[in-house]
Amino acid sequence: MTDYASRGLRESATFDRATIAAIQRAADTGIYDIRGWGAKRPLPHFDDLLFLGASMSRYPLEGYREKCGTDVVLGNRSATAPLHLAIPVTIAGMSFGALSGPAKEALGRGASEVGTSTTTGDGGMTVEERGQSKNLVYQYLPSRYGMNPDDLRKADAIEVVLGQGAKPGGGGMLLGQKISERVAGMRTLPQGIDQRSACRHPDWTGPDDLTIKINELREITDWEKPIYVKVGATRTYYDVKLAVAAGADVVVVDGMQGGTAATQDVFIEHVGIPTLAAVPQAVQALQELGVHRAAPGRRAVQLIVSGGIRTGADVAKAMALGADAVAIGTAALIALGDNHPRYAAEYEKIGSAAGFYDDFQDGRDPAGISTQDPELAARFDPIEGGRRLANYLRVLTMEAQTIARACGKAHLLHLEPEDLVAVTIEAAAMARVPLAGTSWIPGLGS
Repeated sequence: MTDYASRGLRESATFDRATIAAIQRAADTGIYDIRGWGAKRPLPHFDDLLFLGASMSRYPLEGYREKCGTDVVLGNRSATAPLHLAIPVTIAGMSFGALSGPAKEALGRGASEVGTSTTTGDGGMTVEERGQSKNLVYQYLPSRYGMNPDDLRKADAIEVVLGQGAKPGGGGMLLGQKISERVAGMRTLPQGIDQRSACRHPDWTGPDDLTIKINELREITDWEKPIYVKVGATRTYYDVKLAVAAGADVVVVDGMQGGTAATQDVFIEHVGIPTLAAVPQAVQALQELGVHRAAPGRRAVQLIVSGGIRTGADVAKAMALGADAVAIGTAALIALGDNHPRYAAEYEKIGSAAGFYDDFQDGRDPAGISTQDPELAARFDPIEGGRRLANYLRVLTMEAQTIARACGKAHLLHLEPEDLVAVTIEAAAMARVPLAGTSWIPGLGS
């Protein structure tokens, strides 16, 4: 093996090997890089926060005999049938097209087993997901693929998508190799041809028009269904205020660590703001509008946070910062079995590796999850996948409860910013909590 260090060679911080490879790929192909997943660059995240467990000035709860509630109600502002979920961890929108039919079924099975909701994603409602989802949120996107009033009525809530954390300001992509006969039929598209969704809704140009659209959706569904508005985290403070003014029952804020099935790599890494920075902005907007109160169950508009949620600690930290619930996407796919070592040899064959696979757009996923290839999709067992997802959701919930009890809280919604400190100046400034060992919140005075 060559000893480069002994020869005085070192890698450039600006032009490292990954950057050189990206330049060479662009020069070879003349096409920008498309991939799935979310941002891979290091960003301030929930790992940069710590909880202040109870000791003398606070009393912890005993896990074996004192309860810690996890239930949450979403959409009780205007809807006559809000969602009552047993846990505050929901499944984010991932389309049939990006995912296989069995994978959508597994998401419904896993979510229903633990009493939470799943979300359709672009491209319409599948019988697999509706059939297995006790609570199904229907996404209303700029493409309006598969949208029809009957499916809106079949849903338990409607999510109007204005942006996504991995690509705020950009539309969706579904490459031709994943547009099977069934996908094409649901989306009214030609089979095998690349699909690129619009980046904005054709029905409105501003918040006043959105108010009209939300009222139309309420009339179609007899005012039963909660209406969510989802934004990609950018100008979060203003976007949340406008969403509430337009009539949203629930606001979903998706940070740039959020994943996608396919978009430009340059978009994923350079557009949007971290989840950690977005949450306090959203909470501030809701508080100023008087719809976000400290008492659990009394918030007029609920906040769902997504983008990089992986552990029960992430769940608890998001809720301590003011979220009512979180949504997971990438983590749910991993729980189903994506990037599993059992397929290591097959990932190697397609130029990737288990744990690194992000070419969801190619439709060659050996796990049979992000594909429309019937042979690959047949490998995936939706019953086993649903069981794995349910196990993961239970672990997330138990971890969050363990932390809440350690802070003396009898419900996850009782967690608050006062329970948190930051270990970096950047995280302290973004999350608006003190730097550990001090009372200093950067940007908010001494």
